[in-house]
Amino acid sequence: MIDDIDRAQAREAEILSDALRDQSLRAGLAGKTAADSAEVCQARGCGEVIPEKRRRAIPGVQLCVACQGRREKKKGAR
Repeated sequence: MIDDIDRAQAREAEILSDALRDQSLRAGLAGKTAADSAEVCQARGCGEVIPEKRRRAIPGVQLCVACQGRREKKKGAR
């Protein structure tokens, strides 16, 4: 028997799914897979290997963790 809590949880999951899809579209990652990810970091002068686990977790990833962190810090400092 479905009750109000079950319906609320289902609706919450639907809203979260929609929000994640919208964020992926804004980030340009929609439809990307681990195969679309770079095997090595695309940051200038880095060239570190991007671990398979990171490429599967973030389809379309182009930067290693260190370079991504530097990019985010740089954006935050503006």
